[in-house]
Amino acid sequence: MSEDRLYVVTNDQISPARARVGQAILWGSGAILVLVALLQSFGQSDGGTATFGALADSWRPTLYAWCLFITAYCASLVIRHGERGKRQLFIAPAVLFIASMVIFPLIFALTIAFSDWNLSAVDGQQFNGFDNIREMWGDGFYWNALGNMVFYTAAIIAEYIIAFGLALLLNSQIRARKFFRVAFLLPLMLSPVAVSWMIGKSMFEARFGPMARLARSLGWDNPSFFGDPDIAPYLIAAMDAWTFIPFMMIMLLAGLQAIPKDLTEAAQVDGARPWQTFWEVTFPLMLPVSLTAIMIRIIFKLKLADIIINVTSGGPGGATDSVTSFIFREYRDRSNVGYGTMLAIVYLVLIVIAFTLFIKLVSRWMRPRY
Repeated sequence: MSEDRLYVVTNDQISPARARVGQAILWGSGAILVLVALLQSFGQSDGGTATFGALADSWRPTLYAWCLFITAYCASLVIRHGERGKRQLFIAPAVLFIASMVIFPLIFALTIAFSDWNLSAVDGQQFNGFDNIREMWGDGFYWNALGNMVFYTAAIIAEYIIAFGLALLLNSQIRARKFFRVAFLLPLMLSPVAVSWMIGKSMFEARFGPMARLARSLGWDNPSFFGDPDIAPYLIAAMDAWTFIPFMMIMLLAGLQAIPKDLTEAAQVDGARPWQTFWEVTFPLMLPVSLTAIMIRIIFKLKLADIIINVTSGGPGGATDSVTSFIFREYRDRSNVGYGTMLAIVYLVLIVIAFTLFIKLVSRWMRPRY
């Protein structure tokens, strides 16, 4: 049978001159984009003087240069690759979207991070080199927030154990199983802001809250749950866990229901006890789902801020602060855009490094088992 040529992409005969024209269009538009962006950056740091002040008024020239580069990039694909370039145009929107929404804002953030830019100052954005890094290195409150994030992230182990227990319970044959599945999902439906006001500002209110009254009846003269640096972090972790444990539970429950019952029944026929069946059959099969749930939960945990901001604002003395809430206060309270952006970028770099190491360790640990 002859081959269907409709779905076969042939290599067009692209002359060297045509390929050079396509490369010239691509590199020329890229050079224009870089030049305009540099001129605007110098204009911002120059304080709006006559040298680059006209370009520094807005970022519209960079936007226009970026649109020119997108058009030139698409045209160069067709010029340099012919029919294959037309096929590549279908994935070009995804590539350009990632560049527009991720790469370009990241470059813009880097220009802010290496500058002194306080919204309350009259000088505007001023390039200051590595001053923000030196300030961050001596900022004890920032390193305290990083230490708190280690504690909050380690609390995911307890959340996972509780979520796994609830998933096993809801996967068993108990009465009103459907009702409990819906009831346990209710905290996930609430906003963390609502949880912070409902629990942190109401139930644990130091004067009239029900938990404060209970504490007084038990002999605690002046209960101040969020005023004690030894108690407040655990309460913040408990409220956040109460909100997101149902998320892990529903993922683990889906994994348990996907396990064939023949495996557990075969283990019972062989005389395995319930604990042996769980440890030797159920838990190993649940490892991929468990690791996925833990990784997604870590991502949510690293963004912990709303409960802290509404309940304690990082207090007392930074005992409950997270990195996100600390950066938020740098922006809101101190209007320190440059320093806050540097803290955010350093935090992003630490997260990328930690996640890369975590994934490599998990892959190495899972390889002998699967």
